[in-house]
Amino acid sequence: MAGPLVLLVDDDTRLREIVSMALEGEGYRVRGAGSAEEAVAVLERDDPDLMILDVMLPGKDGFELCRDIRTRSPLPILMLTAKTDTVDVVVGLESGADDYVTKPFVTKELVARIRALLRRSREGAEPKRRLSAGPLEIVPDAATVTKRGEPLHLTKTEFKLLLTMALRPNQVFTREILLQQVWEYDYFGDSRLVDVHIRRLRGKIEDDPRDPRIVQTVRGIGYKIAGVAT
Repeated sequence: MAGPLVLLVDDDTRLREIVSMALEGEGYRVRGAGSAEEAVAVLERDDPDLMILDVMLPGKDGFELCRDIRTRSPLPILMLTAKTDTVDVVVGLESGADDYVTKPFVTKELVARIRALLRRSREGAEPKRRLSAGPLEIVPDAATVTKRGEPLHLTKTEFKLLLTMALRPNQVFTREILLQQVWEYDYFGDSRLVDVHIRRLRGKIEDDPRDPRIVQTVRGIGYKIAGVAT
């Protein structure tokens, strides 16, 4: 049975070869691209299950390509960056990436991130249940969210983040708990993943993201959703 198809976008030919061999050894199929234009062609032709996207590309960079993809697809995206600078990490996540890995990286870590991201994207939601949170209606088994009847286009990670909190209304979730339950990290992960995804989620579901009413901040602890009805 054919394994998941990964699109690896990086202009470093040698890195693509090394990573491709490692992923193929783990059962994945890999398509490579050295630029945003090549990546778009592979996306349209092969419909990959996940994309590994380098920030530094010739011409259109990884941030811009990620934003373009997010306008039309919930494709899981793992961003690669050679920098550990906070600005680059946050810009990558706000562009729509689900997660990131900094270069140089250990292949074992990259594979673990890919597995977790693919698992999240394929998870079956809880059966035949609807949740309401303010103007939102969440349908877990269909993985859909509407706001006053209008569909919202959330990434799979954003949906799981929202659903995780909505299933336990009024419970306060620390960033560490959300990293474990949404990103499936058993180690202390980067809390910026949570904060940036909360900010992105609020931008889609709140009437005024600067004054959020659905996803509330509990200062010094984390986040919660109040007033969910089933």
